[in-house]
Amino acid sequence: MFTANAVKVTPDHPVLVDRYMQGTEVEVDAISDAADVVIPGIMEHVERAGVHSGDSIAVYPPQTLPSRVIYTISDYTKRLALALHVKGLLNIQYVVVEGQVYVIEVNPRSSRTVPFLSKVTNIKMVNIATRVALGHTLKEMGWHSGLIEPKPYTAVKAPVFSFAKMQDVDISLGPEMKSTGEVMGIDYHYARALYKAIVGAGMSIPKNGCILFTVADKDKDEMKQLARAFSDLNFEIVATEGTARALESVGIRAEIVGKVHQRSVDIIERIKSGKIDMVVNTHTPGQHVLRDGFKIRRATVEHGIPCLTSLDTAWEVLRMLSFMRDRRLVYSLAIQDYVGGGDDLA
Repeated sequence: MFTANAVKVTPDHPVLVDRYMQGTEVEVDAISDAADVVIPGIMEHVERAGVHSGDSIAVYPPQTLPSRVIYTISDYTKRLALALHVKGLLNIQYVVVEGQVYVIEVNPRSSRTVPFLSKVTNIKMVNIATRVALGHTLKEMGWHSGLIEPKPYTAVKAPVFSFAKMQDVDISLGPEMKSTGEVMGIDYHYARALYKAIVGAGMSIPKNGCILFTVADKDKDEMKQLARAFSDLNFEIVATEGTARALESVGIRAEIVGKVHQRSVDIIERIKSGKIDMVVNTHTPGQHVLRDGFKIRRATVEHGIPCLTSLDTAWEVLRMLSFMRDRRLVYSLAIQDYVGGGDDLA
């Protein structure tokens, strides 16, 4: 009925129906001269599709993509660039679902990841693209079509948020971009690179303490394994009633905490008093500012407690913590020590 009425009201504007595909999002920046296409690198997002690319943690080179998928992405990138007659930079976002590669969008322009990819590959992408725009060819400059061999280190781009300066803004991640900047961590091991990026972004992840789990029903099954893994690292687990019941069903003991104003000492009071060190919270679509989830997320911002609103991010933080407990050494090197290039590194 709604669709029939909508078409009557705006007959010249068809109703568009989208289907959400839950998969791994991948981002590519390339340079084309309409004859050859150079692909400096491929970046894999930590958060699954549905989180804005500007708010996602991006990893170069990809950590989980099989060779067949990487080949397909490179092939699609070249074919799209040539079919669109792009001369200069282009950015393409893909989603990989059960081994199949789908195109989300193609942007024949520079993107926010160009400075990141230029630095970690030591390929001056803007310089090359500008020369292409002026009529030079990639072959003249010594480049050939295809994906450049990845570097022997890992670089992680992490978003920076300014939620503490913005009142009444929900910190949960989604298709709308909320970050105000980004940082980069680089290392020869992925977990250390991620650690550097997270620290650089201003997030203080506890090495032990108490974690509050309060997740949407759709995430409860996946959350069980995550909570067990944090418990195995000797974190104390507390949870709201529904989440705690889900944990107890698989033998994970979790102290039940009341929702906002439900008990004498509710979640907000625990956050204020410093009794909760980190929060894992996923939200139900359509929540508004009066709902408990929003109040909990805002309380973490106001009291400087890390709040992870994506289970994908939480899994990577867990992986990072596990690695860092066994190998505590974190060293700092100049980016030139990794990639070379000297003072003119773009």
